Amino acid sequence: MGLSSLRMPLSFIGAVFLLAINPASRAAAETAVVPPPLDAYGALPDFEDAAISPSGERIAALMTSNGQRYVMALNSELETISMLRVDDAKIRSVGWAGDDRMVVNMTSTEKLPFGFTTNRAELASTVVVAVDDKAELPKPQAVFANDQSMGNYVVGHYGTRFADGQWQLYVGGVTFRRNTIGSRLGYEFDHGRPGLFAVNASDLSATKVDGSASEGSYRDWIVDASGNLAVRLNLMVSTGKWQIMNTQGGVLASGVSPYGDVALISLGHEGRTVIYALEEDGRERWMEVPLDGSAPAAEILEDEPVERLYFDHRTGYLIGYLRAGEDPQPVFYDSDHQATASKVRAAFAGVRPHMVDWTSDMKKVLVRTNGGKDSGTWFLVDIDSMSAKAVGYERVAIPPINVGLASRFAYTARDGLAMDGILTLPPGSEGKNLPLVVLPHGGPHSHDTAGFDWWSQAFVSRGYAVFQPNFRGSTGRGLAFKRASDGEWGGKMQTDITDGVDALAEKGIVDPARACIVGGSYGGYAALAGVTIEQGRYRCAVAVAPVADIAMMVNSESYQSGRNPMLERSLEQELGPSSRYAAISPARLASRADAPVLLIHGRDDTVVEIAQSRKMADALKDAGKPHRLVVLDGEDHWLSRAETRKRMLAESVAFVIEHNPPE
Repeated sequence: MGLSSLRMPLSFIGAVFLLAINPASRAAAETAVVPPPLDAYGALPDFEDAAISPSGERIAALMTSNGQRYVMALNSELETISMLRVDDAKIRSVGWAGDDRMVVNMTSTEKLPFGFTTNRAELASTVVVAVDDKAELPKPQAVFANDQSMGNYVVGHYGTRFADGQWQLYVGGVTFRRNTIGSRLGYEFDHGRPGLFAVNASDLSATKVDGSASEGSYRDWIVDASGNLAVRLNLMVSTGKWQIMNTQGGVLASGVSPYGDVALISLGHEGRTVIYALEEDGRERWMEVPLDGSAPAAEILEDEPVERLYFDHRTGYLIGYLRAGEDPQPVFYDSDHQATASKVRAAFAGVRPHMVDWTSDMKKVLVRTNGGKDSGTWFLVDIDSMSAKAVGYERVAIPPINVGLASRFAYTARDGLAMDGILTLPPGSEGKNLPLVVLPHGGPHSHDTAGFDWWSQAFVSRGYAVFQPNFRGSTGRGLAFKRASDGEWGGKMQTDITDGVDALAEKGIVDPARACIVGGSYGGYAALAGVTIEQGRYRCAVAVAPVADIAMMVNSESYQSGRNPMLERSLEQELGPSSRYAAISPARLASRADAPVLLIHGRDDTVVEIAQSRKMADALKDAGKPHRLVVLDGEDHWLSRAETRKRMLAESVAFVIEHNPPE
């Protein structure tokens, strides 16, 4: 996985680290008048993630120094305590179990043996790293890696708690069954339904907390502040029947959700209730019910547009939420926490401060800023002294002078539905008659915001306006807006995009005759649909890891799930009846392609199989249409590796420049 332990003198890493965050070096870089190289945009961020320890005295950071990636443990003065070289390992997050164990969560693409419904899977693992010489673990250790009765991967994370005098990690794990072969006792894979385990962070010994779901069922859990099981959710995939039960076997809530739209969220802010979410009566509802079953479930946050929830990572309690809107506002139940949030917002006004992590008393907070001319900066804020230290910069090679300003652009779809998208203009541009790159997001149930986006900024740096439409189906705009996309792949979801382009053109901001469409995953599908289902709109299309054939996607996902009826119902809800698949599949419409197409796909993609791009390439070839297929070896769906991400960016930008020159 590219993990190796490494210890360097403090003077070495301190010098490198200080060079990266020195304000003087940043100011000097701002005199640049030419755009940075594309690699500056395509590379993984110089500073990727960070977490603060329970005491607030240490920070875990994932960063690149002198071309090498490390997970580092820093003290409150930002001096290096220890470091772990991670190379190109796919690190997803870093955290803490106490003050002397860093927790590194990562994934890897693994080949599966014969008998599985897919030959590759993206498996998650959790690695515990000791941070000083007194540690009991001299080398990084992966949870379950040395237990032959367990799969050496984790399935879900359920919190870190200090229980019975020890820090414990609560994770999902898959138990192998015993099998006697001759006179030998071994273990073999039985099923993939995880149980809940407590893993001691000191020696990685694992204790089962709760068993796995029965066949045909799904199970989820919440662990309380003391490390005990609080509630479990059981969901029948065949019928959608679900129950939330406490540890005494009492049913706290139940219902039927044919599409599986029910989920455990957390314990309430006082720890005596459980909060869950479900879609019901055409609304997404937040429900709260006492753990002892003394009262029925009641809706909370009924009139609040919620963008995200805030939790105490050490207890699992809900402590607040971010109120959605054009200027999202944090709301905390505790008045001291609310005061802290207000101070942070005031101190970082204009640069979109995001409180990433904090101590339980919120006296020390990790803040990430992003927006305006800021390409991403991390700070350690001390509330008592009202001081902030810059911990790291995400894009050292991209100074503020080279960052294009991103803003929300509102418009109306042709059927009257209110829309918005993110418009980013080249630095210094007057915003008139610009060449355009349309960059629809993936998902499709996600959304873009007016922060620094490396892909759009790369095109902006080359002279293009970039438009990222939040078409119907995008999140953060309520359930009705999200569900307005049902059955609209290739339909209104697509015309929402072109309606945005037309609105920009009407205001004279872009030249609609000089536009290309670029996207990944669902955005890649939209790019292909933009030159097949639609006509005369774009000079070229770049599709990264796209869906090209709807029937192929549905058949593949259904097979890989073991013909899960809940998944099949959800796919039908989202895509509509199978009778329309051919009419909305770009691979079936390749003869209609009216612009050159670039296809880029990772060979290790386990979300959208590379067969999708290959089928599109074959169809375009048979139709005599200009196209090219680029295969990224060792890359997954998320462009997780630096070198292949940089290649994707170089190929896509060069293709757009070739067919739609910026001048």
